[in-house]
Amino acid sequence: MVYVLGGWQSDFARNWAREGVEIADAFAEALNHGLQATGLDPHEIETGHVGNFVGELFCNQGQLGGFFAQTHKGFDGMPTSRHEGACASGSLAILAAMAEIEAGRYDTACVLGIEMMRNVPGEIATQHLGSAAWSGHEFTDARYLWPRAFSEIGEAYQERFGLKYEHLGCIAEINYANGRRNPNAQTRKWAFTPESFTADEEANPVIEGLTRRQDCGQVTDGSAVVFLASERAAADYAKKRGLKLEDLPRIKGWGHTGAALSLKTKLDASADGGWVFPHVKKAGEDARRRAGIADVWGIDAVETHDCFTTTEYMAIEHLGLTAAGEAWKAIEDGTIDFDGKLPFNPSGGLIGLGHPVGATGVRMVLDSARQVTGKAEDMQVQGAQNVQTLNIGGSTTTTVSFVVGT
Repeated sequence: MVYVLGGWQSDFARNWAREGVEIADAFAEALNHGLQATGLDPHEIETGHVGNFVGELFCNQGQLGGFFAQTHKGFDGMPTSRHEGACASGSLAILAAMAEIEAGRYDTACVLGIEMMRNVPGEIATQHLGSAAWSGHEFTDARYLWPRAFSEIGEAYQERFGLKYEHLGCIAEINYANGRRNPNAQTRKWAFTPESFTADEEANPVIEGLTRRQDCGQVTDGSAVVFLASERAAADYAKKRGLKLEDLPRIKGWGHTGAALSLKTKLDASADGGWVFPHVKKAGEDARRRAGIADVWGIDAVETHDCFTTTEYMAIEHLGLTAAGEAWKAIEDGTIDFDGKLPFNPSGGLIGLGHPVGATGVRMVLDSARQVTGKAEDMQVQGAQNVQTLNIGGSTTTTVSFVVGT
């Protein structure tokens, strides 16, 4: 069993380059704040893992594990690793840290996700992020690669099941509204009109295909860190602080699936009908099965990948809320609203909160841990005991899901 001792998240509204902050500075800030938040000492951490996708492209910087000891000499000699799976990089880092703890190699781990993305013009950022697709083989004519890719997912839904833009607009509206509750959200002060979530060409212009401006997750500078522990180390941590072990959140289940790099390959494989991405459904089901939860209705809230509204639309049904092609039902009846039967993205998600790629999977687990311990403040889902994450890299090439509970 792997426990979450706590962590820290940066303010996703910040622009580090404008502040004169380098990625090393942001790494140190997250690490130091995380240690302070948990009351841990560097000497108590036995292994370090970093989630990061494109440090070399945006910052000309690799070997990010070296920033542990660069930040504090107490980390000298600690083994470190960096993990990359596009937008699921942070979740892969958590999986690796969990595996080390479960194998008995170490009792404590620090997992830090980080991405600096606002230091280059938007079109260059788009090119860098495009390396998570099959470079040179797909979407070569697109100005904005990922908006095009997830437009094609929407087009597949439109062709197979029917798709109304009003449902995508509602997803965006919910996530932006939830982001207003979050003091770290990139969009918490943004203003919208009712037309902003419609197919209005001025208020919500087309970016690529079916993808409009409000359908898009954000380009974000940000970091998140969590500290994980074995049952033995967690019990010791709790005892020293006058807590009970059962007071600490734990990662109760996980799922991890991979698929072909090309979106077309994945869509062709499911063209005969049924689930558009069966491997995404499997990842979510595996996480719940390992957690001992029969179905999605044993979950109290979801932190899901909404890099675009079509991604969340797909996630709603693949997580089990509806049958294939019927995600619109859970949107229309209010199921995914903040006060609905199964709230999606109470944090604001990637659209409302922001999407620093390598940090997203870590941030999802941190927010889930806060939910199940009643520490989510204005974002708190009442009575939350189990929260599921769904973190996707590329066009669902890498999918990771966790169930966090008490």
